[in-house]
Amino acid sequence: MTDLDRIDRAILRHLQADGRLTNAEIAKAVNVSAATCHRRTQRLFDEGHVVGVHARVNPASVGLGTLVMVGVVLDRSTPESFAELEAAVSGMTELLECQLVAGEFDYLLKIRVRDIGDFNALHGRMLIALPGVRQIRTFFVLKEVKENAPLPF
Repeated sequence: MTDLDRIDRAILRHLQADGRLTNAEIAKAVNVSAATCHRRTQRLFDEGHVVGVHARVNPASVGLGTLVMVGVVLDRSTPESFAELEAAVSGMTELLECQLVAGEFDYLLKIRVRDIGDFNALHGRMLIALPGVRQIRTFFVLKEVKENAPLPF
């Protein structure tokens, strides 16, 4: 990977702010030619600095207005128990994110559901059946204050 200069960083900032910008719009905004911008943008993708461009869908408008954070503590901290849990959660469509964390929990799960009843069904069907789980702590998000903020560079 190469070091990022101010133009690369500017291109990344604009892509983070609006992934629908055209190459010409980005080129104008960062004050380079369209050809230079295209070449640099392609390199940013090729080198893995940009891993995708996605639309942000309003969860409430598609019936997934309840956000739940779940802390998971495993019975034991072994590579096998981590692998088993990670394999088990990989198929959960309701699961938006799963992070292995240090601290009070082993994993932190971010889940989107329709409502508390929907979460209760998911809990009874999937969460309590996860392998090697000793404890689950559930946190219902009351308000999303800041989400998907752009990287600060």
